[in-house]
Amino acid sequence: MKQIPFYNPEISYQENYDLGPFGEFSTNEVIQKTGEPQHDFLGHKVFTPFGIPAGPLANANFVAGAFRKGFDICVYKTVRTREYPCHPWPNVLAIHEEKLEAEKKEPLVADAEYTTPLSITNSFGVPSTTPEIWQADMEKALKAAGKGQVMIGSFQGTSDGSGNVDTYIKDFVQAALLVKETGTSILEANLSCPNEGTANVLCFDTERTLKIAKEIKKAIGSTPLILKLAYFKDDKILEDFVKKLGPAVDGFSAINTIAAEIITGNGQQALPGEGRSRSGVCGSAITWAGLEMVQKLKQLKEKLKLDYTIIGVGGVTKAEDFFSYRNSGADAVMSATGAMWNPFLAKEIIDFHKK
Repeated sequence: MKQIPFYNPEISYQENYDLGPFGEFSTNEVIQKTGEPQHDFLGHKVFTPFGIPAGPLANANFVAGAFRKGFDICVYKTVRTREYPCHPWPNVLAIHEEKLEAEKKEPLVADAEYTTPLSITNSFGVPSTTPEIWQADMEKALKAAGKGQVMIGSFQGTSDGSGNVDTYIKDFVQAALLVKETGTSILEANLSCPNEGTANVLCFDTERTLKIAKEIKKAIGSTPLILKLAYFKDDKILEDFVKKLGPAVDGFSAINTIAAEIITGNGQQALPGEGRSRSGVCGSAITWAGLEMVQKLKQLKEKLKLDYTIIGVGGVTKAEDFFSYRNSGADAVMSATGAMWNPFLAKEIIDFHKK
């Protein structure tokens, strides 16, 4: 790839946190926009309903870089109620798979050659600083938003190891309240990373998710709440989920990644450490899955006569992908992998729209 990624996969997460962002995101060049923002997004007017989802924007410096480059909806990476370590380096590797199946049986070979079409695997473990640190930094990130831009705060619960469900739910609620205390006006509960749901990925545990969402909404009141989802291969399970959660929240963001076994060229586990033989794949290999989920969420919204915002995520690596998502029913679109390697992706979408 020609551009320097704003998150450098060749160094550790902590080094990225301390030294990043890199490439064009580190410059002060601002993508200028004229006129008034016209797109409605959960009570906010934005210029372009496009941004970066939870994950690569590690702190306020990354968020500010994204806003400068025209990404108008930015999600501050997922935070927790306590400090939580990152998985060992490496955390990002390149994957060369044209289209990843929902349940890939054969392992994928990973390397450090980031080529087009771009797909990667990432394994971080949802690290977090202490609330004292991230709350102050999140407040700083909020101030970086310009006219027609908005920041979302992502969070998730953390188990205390006891297996007590009520304690886990309370931690989820506490995380939401800590994010709201910063002044962040839109919250996103991360249900799409491996965590303490009975089905490993929490969004597949409909009843527990419903309990958590109701308790969060009770605590945060009218503040919009988005749920970040994984790919649902079973339409009946998805419909049951949307039927129960749709009336309880304000939006769904889909998808995150699709998990697969990752190995090196010589057949060894690519990402060191226990429990890391499988990790999430994102980028162009999962574009189909993100689009499919958006289409399903749109159909269910109409079928069940519900009113929620749909945020399309997954494999948006070029301007045309943005419009494919919008045409499929997404109210807003986000890019992580594509944006990491192409800091001008938002500008390209704006320019493409003008054609």
